Amino acid sequence: MILGEMKRYLRDGNSLRVSRSIRDTAYRILKVREGIEERDEEATIERIAQEMQVRESEVVYALDAISDPVSLYDPVYNESGDTLQLMDQLCDETQSDEIWTERVALRTAIDRLAEREKKILQLRYYEGKTQTEISREVGISQAQVSRLEKNAIKQIKANIS
Repeated sequence: MILGEMKRYLRDGNSLRVSRSIRDTAYRILKVREGIEERDEEATIERIAQEMQVRESEVVYALDAISDPVSLYDPVYNESGDTLQLMDQLCDETQSDEIWTERVALRTAIDRLAEREKKILQLRYYEGKTQTEISREVGISQAQVSRLEKNAIKQIKANIS
């Protein structure tokens, strides 16, 4: 088994293990693409999938599996010693500084609420329960749930501002 793994590593020379069936599919895709291009046609993913009679997602998956991995520290641009790396070009809009700050402010404002108000907001907005369902669970009237919810939201807004 160890000898087999060593042979595989030397044969594939790849840092990621890709199954043989996926690699075979990818190489068939490359041959089909080459054939399409030889006929002076555009070798699109859709065209390759049609010719091979497979789903487009399989074509994309197989080609992606045999592509070489890229380091986040690979230089993308280099002018006069000022190197720009791939990592510098990536960003996550869902985790911006502004969003992170708003989440911290919201968490702090919620922490300042009374336990009953926290529970009502939890049930209402995180678990999606109605005020009537909450009133039965907490043991108070629906009107009281409504009033406590409204006051809690007002307190949160005041604490964030």
